[in-house]
Amino acid sequence: MSLKKMTKEELELLSYTDLTEMILEENKKAMNTPTIFRTICDLLELSDSDYTNKIGDFYTSLTTDKRFLFLEDSAEWDLKDRHVIDIVVTDDDEEEEIEPEEEEDIEPEEDNFEEDIDAVNDEDDLDDGDDDLDDLVVMSEDELEEN
Repeated sequence: MSLKKMTKEELELLSYTDLTEMILEENKKAMNTPTIFRTICDLLELSDSDYTNKIGDFYTSLTTDKRFLFLEDSAEWDLKDRHVIDIVVTDDDEEEEIEPEEEEDIEPEEDNFEEDIDAVNDEDDLDDGDDDLDDLVVMSEDELEEN
């Protein structure tokens, strides 16, 4: 439906970004932020103070909406669907060759595994054979409730 055929009440139900999409579709060309927002303010019969107070938020909403593309060379907004992104992959023959770093001669540490085991076995704080669990008693839930 054309924006000109919509009532003010119908227009007020749409977000500024939805209105922007419709404006860009109808105009079939990219437009700058002030022109788009002035068109929206005219459609919604907003005052000049509303225009001044809300244009910053409007710009922010355009930057976060994925439907729009900012054309830096002309400082205008357009619908992303109208633009094709070319991805160019170049094969440079003069690619910088990365040479591996020189490896340092690192001697492996001596394996002292057997000595470590002997040291652990000699420690005094190890279990001396007394079983601390000898005094452990298993009780049923009934016995626990009685106590």
